[in-house]
Amino acid sequence: MSDATPQAATTADVPAIEIHQLRKSFGDNEVLRGIDLTIRPGEVVCVVGPSGSGKSTLLRSVNVLEEPTDGRILIEGVDVLDPDVDIDRVRARIGMVFQQFNLFPHMSVLRNLTIAQEKVLRRKGAEAKQVAQQMLDRVGLGDRGTAYPAHLSGGQQQRVAIARSLCMNPDMMLFDEPTSALDPELVGEVLQVMQDLAREGMTMMVVTHEMGFAREVGDRLIFMDGGVIVEEGVPAEVLANPRQERTQAFLSKVL
Repeated sequence: MSDATPQAATTADVPAIEIHQLRKSFGDNEVLRGIDLTIRPGEVVCVVGPSGSGKSTLLRSVNVLEEPTDGRILIEGVDVLDPDVDIDRVRARIGMVFQQFNLFPHMSVLRNLTIAQEKVLRRKGAEAKQVAQQMLDRVGLGDRGTAYPAHLSGGQQQRVAIARSLCMNPDMMLFDEPTSALDPELVGEVLQVMQDLAREGMTMMVVTHEMGFAREVGDRLIFMDGGVIVEEGVPAEVLANPRQERTQAFLSKVL
């Protein structure tokens, strides 16, 4: 991923992600109610809020894992909701890491990292293995390629999941509460990998409960509630001096 910073520089005039009046309903339940958001290349945006606020639905809408009810989503200038757009080609530029690790239990770590490269990017086996090993080294698991997921800790499995996404050479990474399924003592190793990615210039959108990570690594903090963005700004400022009463009430319970 040595190309992350040059990509950010060459596409600086085009937002990485543009969201315009995004709405999403499940039946009569309107989960997203007119979201507007722009994320610049190389920016780390952390999204926080109570359960049911719509933050995970927002994240999943970016690569159309959820089909929006209304609005527009542009990824590097491409409207992903345009029926003529090859959504799989767009998705290939977006890495996604979920709460659960979603590793294939019957495959070795190395095979978990090579299979998508071979099927989606059409890389030959030797090249796919070389890239996989580089990414495992990058997340500190270079010696675990022959292990199976069941033999790894939760933190190690999540780092493998991150490495798997990086193997696809994404332009940006989406993280949906990547540490929420981990024991507290394993959270730090995953956050460290994410912090390293941010330092290298990776565009990141992170739904998280880790306020320390948001403060230290995020360029912008967004607080959502009731399907809308209630407040946003520089993380340290929002966390120290929230302007909205709803933000104040939420932060008083989690800080």
